[in-house]
Amino acid sequence: MKQYSPNRIRNVGLFSHGGAGKTTLTEALLFASGSISRMGRVEDGTTVSDWDPDEHKRRISIVLSIVPIEWRDHKINLVDTPGYFDFAGEVRSALRVVDTALVLMDATVGVEVGTELVWELADTRGLPRAIVINKMDRENANFARALASARSAFGNRIVPMQLPIGQEKAFRGFVDVLSGRAYLYGSNGAVEETSIPDELVGVVDEYRTQLVEAACESDEELTLRYLEGETIDESELRAGLRAAIASGSVVPVFVTAATSLKGVLPLLDALVDFFPAPGPTRAARSDGSTVELAPDPNGQLAAVVFKTIADPFVGKLSYFRVYSGTLRTDSHAAVPQRGETERIGQLFVVRGKEQHPVGQIGPGDIGAVAKLQVARTGDTLTDPTRPVTLGGIEFPEPVFTVAVSPRTKTDLDKMGTALQRLLEEDPTLRIGRENQTGETLLSGLGESHIQIALDRMARKFGVHVDWSLPRIPYRETISVPVRRVEYKHKKQTGGHGQYGHVFLDLEPLPDAEFEFHETIVGGVVPKQFIPAVEKGVREAMEEGVLAGYPVVNVKVTLVDGSYHSVDSSELSFKIAAAQAFRKGQAAAKPILLEPIVRLEVTVPDAYTGDVMSDLNGKRAQVLGMRPNENGRTTIEALVPLSELQRYATELRSLTQGRGVFRTEFSHYQPVPQQLAEAIIQESRARHAAVAS
Repeated sequence: MKQYSPNRIRNVGLFSHGGAGKTTLTEALLFASGSISRMGRVEDGTTVSDWDPDEHKRRISIVLSIVPIEWRDHKINLVDTPGYFDFAGEVRSALRVVDTALVLMDATVGVEVGTELVWELADTRGLPRAIVINKMDRENANFARALASARSAFGNRIVPMQLPIGQEKAFRGFVDVLSGRAYLYGSNGAVEETSIPDELVGVVDEYRTQLVEAACESDEELTLRYLEGETIDESELRAGLRAAIASGSVVPVFVTAATSLKGVLPLLDALVDFFPAPGPTRAARSDGSTVELAPDPNGQLAAVVFKTIADPFVGKLSYFRVYSGTLRTDSHAAVPQRGETERIGQLFVVRGKEQHPVGQIGPGDIGAVAKLQVARTGDTLTDPTRPVTLGGIEFPEPVFTVAVSPRTKTDLDKMGTALQRLLEEDPTLRIGRENQTGETLLSGLGESHIQIALDRMARKFGVHVDWSLPRIPYRETISVPVRRVEYKHKKQTGGHGQYGHVFLDLEPLPDAEFEFHETIVGGVVPKQFIPAVEKGVREAMEEGVLAGYPVVNVKVTLVDGSYHSVDSSELSFKIAAAQAFRKGQAAAKPILLEPIVRLEVTVPDAYTGDVMSDLNGKRAQVLGMRPNENGRTTIEALVPLSELQRYATELRSLTQGRGVFRTEFSHYQPVPQQLAEAIIQESRARHAAVAS
């Protein structure tokens, strides 16, 4: 594939709700352009962009895929993205490097949840976008209904550039609104001109007026000529419309039926004719100032890594986009975020799973490089002599956590390294460890996200693990004070014996985890043994008498005791203190504490009642509700952690995927008695099983 100048490159992301047909449309564009000789099918696992084995298995897109297409002496870098919520990190990576968002809609459904979410993300980046109403040949396809849903959701800047001739099985052509010409589809997506059907003439005129006004508004001179009633020729209107699309003041609508190649060739033409080429970008210098970088092949190097693939044989493969300068094979680049320099090895142009070696990648283009040692997803590759930093990628925070455990000793040895490789590939995953339970925790965007990540770890790195919901890190405390709890540790063996004797007071301490005091007088416990008493108490607090959970919120005072001049030792007093504490805890009406998190959940107003009802069933304490400007409400509540372990899935179901939430730890509070008994019995059974 030859090198293209920036003005002949189009970086276009395909986004939609799951199932709208992005991968099939990508395949159709490849076939119609002559890039492939046979059109693959998602159902058969033969498409170019769904190349991952997990995608073949599940018949959905899981990772973003780069698919370059050459058309009319232009290069169109299509970025096919997943449509399901669990893989939103891939969507954000793609949005970082494309210049236009092509949003697909199913003609039988219209706007869906995923459509709204992608639209909001494109808004945050200020990306120009277009809508493709796909599946126009399907039963129940309805262009007018789909268009109305889009305009209702996203405003009247959405204007058709194409109107379908017929729909469902009768979908046979389209009207080009700007030129006022009609076309019928022939074989392999080719078109031939025809007359506009009578029933569409009025509609075409209406939408053409909107397009012409939008095109003229992008240029002051055109606006004056239009207001004066002067005729604007088509070439001027096309230039004005390009500017309007680039500014976002117009969102054009196209129609396709990708499986039958209808509308595919006109869409390729539109990508070249109306979509923006790579433009300048802003970067930060090391002194904190900013600079605008033009897509100049001789400018200072600035590229961003937006995707990493971990391969057990090849190593890392990093996808990047060059914004300025030229990245060359066998060169060096600085990575400002890491403070190191990276050696750049062989560069590639990728198409799905194919990798084609090239000597350089110029500005505006997308490529890949193998075996980067330093740079990670979101990092900048730049000129070591004139370093700049480009904006990174803001990934969504994990909302679903599981505990993972290796199946065998071999898996245990390799699990840590394999999990780290997973994180290199997918920054939306997180790894942690719960010190209290000793569990290794893996967090992601949903249950499917976690399962697919673990399947990938088994397939790529040969590490097999099981997962379960994490154990809740309960704690124990006391509810009443007890006085002068006595324990005497006395053991006689050959030679020196063991002797330690203490009296402890225990009191609830609501505002702190632990305090230790001593009121010894007369040296009944020598000062050198008092630290051993505190150490014994602390060790005993690691495992409470109620259910084996750590003990907190206790004040312990050493008030009395005795010692033996020969047999007393630090160990003896540590043992005596530990046993006295356990005895005292049992007498002080111990209770179980559970972690409470602060939950903020934001949902469309229509779902507020359902979410509130669900929270009430989760023992939530609702703190308040805050209306937002965009027809959403944020609910703040304190909720037991045990009630939220599957909340990501539950909220998605309650709100059709429109709700979002975040949590942070708040405090511990007593578990209701009716629930505590079951938790205690379960914990005791688990300890007994481990002991046996």
